[in-house]
Amino acid sequence: MPLLRKLLLRLTILVLLLVALYCYQTSNDGRWIVPNLRMRNASLANLTTTLMVANYSIEIAQDNYLSSTTSTLPHDWTNYYNIWCIFTKVASNSPMRQKFEIFVDSLLTLTSVNIAFHVISDDESRSIAQIVIRDVMVKTGKFIKVFYYDVHKLATQLEDIVSVMSPHFSSKPGTYYSDALFFLSLGMHKIAPSHQKFAAMFDADTKFNRDVKDLFEEFKNFGKEALFGLAPELTPVYRHVLYLYRTKHPTTMFGEPRHKGGYPGYNSGMVLFNLERLRKSLEYNEIVTKNSVDTITEKYHFKGHLGDQDFYTLLGMEKPELIHTVDCGWNRQLCTWWRDRGYADIFANYSECNSETKLWHGNCNTPIPDD
Repeated sequence: MPLLRKLLLRLTILVLLLVALYCYQTSNDGRWIVPNLRMRNASLANLTTTLMVANYSIEIAQDNYLSSTTSTLPHDWTNYYNIWCIFTKVASNSPMRQKFEIFVDSLLTLTSVNIAFHVISDDESRSIAQIVIRDVMVKTGKFIKVFYYDVHKLATQLEDIVSVMSPHFSSKPGTYYSDALFFLSLGMHKIAPSHQKFAAMFDADTKFNRDVKDLFEEFKNFGKEALFGLAPELTPVYRHVLYLYRTKHPTTMFGEPRHKGGYPGYNSGMVLFNLERLRKSLEYNEIVTKNSVDTITEKYHFKGHLGDQDFYTLLGMEKPELIHTVDCGWNRQLCTWWRDRGYADIFANYSECNSETKLWHGNCNTPIPDD
């Protein structure tokens, strides 16, 4: 009996220590890192007990906000797949919270690789993201390294790109914070830690149907000059945006659907980045300057409203070798907004995707099908 009391006392002390560490983590912007732990269908209480019994160490680490200044990292980051997501302006009862949960749950459930998850957020949204990610890790029994980046600081860091892009690709230019959100991907090579060579960014309203590892295989198919990888736009939005250019160039294939051999533009709900090439690319640095963007938009009579997606579409028109076209199944968009805006007769030509759906994209607040 004394031995049992001693054992219970020690377990109680360990639980109290874990609770104290959790409180510290919550109040000091830390995060749990539990290496190489795989547990299925564990409740939070069972998780705590399992950690004690298995004698796993728990590391408390401060989050990165401007990761380009990250100090020496203790891990072999070549074994991690870098996933980025923007999660901002989210209230506790916002529908976006549920969408983010679906995204994270599908990512973790299907992945077979180590994930480094990079979340660009604001203070309130970050608190929600922490809860969602924690709950999904417990549910799936898979644990990922999570880093948070303050969106306001990144917006300042990328002010040069935002100021160039906003006048051409924003519906209401001038709202600096809102504008910055839609152009962060164009400066990914500046904000991602220097050890990252490849990365993928996803909208929070997406849902995996396949292991993200399979998507990263696309980097092997990049041409020697390709910097980005994107899937085609599946609506006639750029047929609409390029109306004036198409009127002046009636034989152009820009704005035409893929099945006619046309170029419908790109959708930025999923973007692959060859960060190593981007950091070294003098050509890209020149393309994102004011003079270059002004010239290209004037050439194509282009006035967009979809942020980075508009720029990627223009880049694919002007410098197609810089973008690798990913199979439409990796960004199966569900938006039908343009079908009801005068394009019902041709909408199916654009929305058609005969590939296996590997990533659903519920853009325009469209529900994603259940499994």
